[in-house]
Amino acid sequence: MVPFVLLSFGIATVMVCGGITASVAFLAQRDVQSLCDGAAVAAANEIDESQYFATSGRDAVPLSQASVNAAVAEYLAAASDGLDAWSTSTDGRSVQVICTRYVMLPFAALFLGGKELERTAVASARSPFSP
Repeated sequence: MVPFVLLSFGIATVMVCGGITASVAFLAQRDVQSLCDGAAVAAANEIDESQYFATSGRDAVPLSQASVNAAVAEYLAAASDGLDAWSTSTDGRSVQVICTRYVMLPFAALFLGGKELERTAVASARSPFSP
């Protein structure tokens, strides 16, 4: 009877640890996705003023890589939790942001061999200033 109780207790402990680890991984992914979504919206709302004034405002206001990068950097600097890496791309009308953060999970030694977990999110947004 004692071996069965110990085996049951061991299985229950592993299940609880796994649930906690999975929950922390899910919440970390949600946080990274939230930061990435906000950065994409901030970048899509950033107009390239030099192109706007060069065309006297007649054309759709395109996004430039420089204005997108500046908006994302400013947004992420204002955010309380930073990212380990991020990159942007734009076609002039929409922006795509890729965000990465490495998270050390509780019980990582048990499930991941003590390694950090990479959480990556992709977000895109279209500029409201383009047709």
